[in-house]
Amino acid sequence: MLRPFVFFDLDGTLTDPALGICGCVRYALEKGGYQAEPLEAYHSWIGPPLLSSFEEYLHCDRAESERLVALYRERFGTVGLFENTLYPAIPGLLAKLRAAGARMALCTGKPTVYAARILEHFGIAEYFDYVSGIELQGEPLSKHGVIRLAMEKLGVSDPGECIMVGDRFHDVEGAQLSHMESVMVLYGYGDAAEAERCGATYTAGSVEELEALLLG
Repeated sequence: MLRPFVFFDLDGTLTDPALGICGCVRYALEKGGYQAEPLEAYHSWIGPPLLSSFEEYLHCDRAESERLVALYRERFGTVGLFENTLYPAIPGLLAKLRAAGARMALCTGKPTVYAARILEHFGIAEYFDYVSGIELQGEPLSKHGVIRLAMEKLGVSDPGECIMVGDRFHDVEGAQLSHMESVMVLYGYGDAAEAERCGATYTAGSVEELEALLLG
């Protein structure tokens, strides 16, 4: 099922970012004047856009959400982005995809500047032809927008030649809006019920299953 273009989410797909993301959410809440919970309480924040998560979970307006995102980035930009663990089998998968001729893009809701540093930190930047994320300022792109930007930069004309790999519903939704298939991995922060609800084309319970699916 090898596709010429493979798009990957970052958090919960290539890396486990729980310590960094949850720690920075907690930091932003505490510094922002809110009561903070144990780190495990913020696992559901991993994946969806931060602006939306602050609005949803705190029932606050956009201005307050933007203030809290700025506090989050105070810690994330220096400490949190490296409180992250690469899933062990990912480098091997990326190397095999590259050897098979696939072109790859990272499609993430993270600021591009952070995402690129994370790829470099883990020694996997060489496998990606483009890093598509959001800007630090201004209205962030949706996952669909991030995917469409990657398609444009890689010169994709047929979405049928692409597949999006992620671990949450918004990865699948972005793929659907871009008219391409999706794989929802179940070793990240989504689960089989979420995959069924959002209509993922395929699921993979491990990196090994993902490799068999993408290279089979």
